[in-house]
Amino acid sequence: MDAANPIDLEALRAEVQACRACPLCDGRIQTVFGDGNPAARVLVVGEAPGKNEDEQGIPFVGKAGQNLNRLLEIAGLEREDIFIANVLKCRPPGNRDPRPEEIQACAPFLRQQTRSINPEFIVTLGNFATKFILKTEVGITRLHGKLHQAGRFKVFPIYHPAAAIYDRSKMAALEDDFVTLGQLLGTVPQNPPAPAATEG
Repeated sequence: MDAANPIDLEALRAEVQACRACPLCDGRIQTVFGDGNPAARVLVVGEAPGKNEDEQGIPFVGKAGQNLNRLLEIAGLEREDIFIANVLKCRPPGNRDPRPEEIQACAPFLRQQTRSINPEFIVTLGNFATKFILKTEVGITRLHGKLHQAGRFKVFPIYHPAAAIYDRSKMAALEDDFVTLGQLLGTVPQNPPAPAATEG
């Protein structure tokens, strides 16, 4: 990874801050560019900033962010190991779903972030990020927890951490998927063999 990458990202951050390509710029407190290691093996991609993120300018700092931090630990990762970004860099009003024209306006920023960071894995959180990265209409329920390929990147879709806040039944799937992610990265061991029976 060459030393110019962080500079590239900082120039891109300034572009994002100045962006007025869609009406979301009128309602934002600030843009939420992304955060983390500019040379990360893992790029985590979410949907869009929420209220807390809009106020602080950092992705995943609310309840979903707390959930994500715990899940990353399951995968043997910390926030400092990864880079986190969203498909949209501005908060949609009332946290509504991103609109196609907003995704289209913001997409070049995520593409440039991805090129600069050049991760080995892209972890997509939820439907919008997964459909965008994989260019598919297949939903997250069918895609999560399985490794996919998009160009040179390994893509690993996972439910959005916020999903488990509203539907506790998704927590087990989230935890399982983060264990699998850790195994793919080599940050958690593969399933250990069963202990040998002892003679009594």
